Amino acid sequence: MTDSDGERTLQKKVFDFYRSNRRAFPWRETTDRYAVMVSEVMLQQTQAERVVPKYLAWMHRFPDVRSLAASPLREALSLWNGLGYNARGERLYRAAGMIIDEFDGVVPGEPHELIRLPGIGSYTSRSIPIFADNRDIATVDTNIRRILIYELALPESISASDLFAVAESVLPPSKSRQWHNALMDYGALYLTSKRSGIRPVSRQSSFAGSRRWYRGQILRDLLHEPDGMLAEEIQVRYGDAPFHIADILSDMEKDGLLERRGSENGAGPVTFRVPEGS
Repeated sequence: MTDSDGERTLQKKVFDFYRSNRRAFPWRETTDRYAVMVSEVMLQQTQAERVVPKYLAWMHRFPDVRSLAASPLREALSLWNGLGYNARGERLYRAAGMIIDEFDGVVPGEPHELIRLPGIGSYTSRSIPIFADNRDIATVDTNIRRILIYELALPESISASDLFAVAESVLPPSKSRQWHNALMDYGALYLTSKRSGIRPVSRQSSFAGSRRWYRGQILRDLLHEPDGMLAEEIQVRYGDAPFHIADILSDMEKDGLLERRGSENGAGPVTFRVPEGS
């Protein structure tokens, strides 16, 4: 079987599966670039089914870039809370401000422009124009990597650049949006890691009791405390944590999720609160 034969066979297999098993998600019903950006950021490391209610609530409250950029950061983080990886919400908020300042309120459509935005990496900078504009470009995530390696009998050690070249080669012209949606469903519903035996490049750590879990708990507490909480009080509340809570608070401050008020030299009480933003 030639390479082109293998690519055509893969396309047929994936599209046939998609026709019978296509999943319905609200972000698949729009080509609005902002809405697609919101969904793609929310879908980073979060199952699609969990994203649906948060996406709908977010789009109801922040239907466009300007409404998000004009809102307080606290409100955006409160709405994001429960989705996990809360720093994504803060970065999406900052991205909206940058889009207002540098792109006249219009989400850019070029990967080299999108990747400059907070929270937008290599994959998402390409997935946004794919799903919003049906751009004839490829992108690769864990699902797509697994499918290409398994179906085309590629070595698991294949480099990212070589795998990307394969993804571009197998892309059906003028069907980028449909193709990538089909790949997502094929990987999520059929060719799972368990079925294929192909491991992801990196595995997520167990969530409960992780640093990420404590970050989420602290943010949830502080969203209910407009005036903030004393650092000492937070450390007492989570005294059984297997991590230094002071380090977690500092990391959250660096990520823009919290702001510190009080002494910088440790001579007086320090309070942490969720910043208001704009």
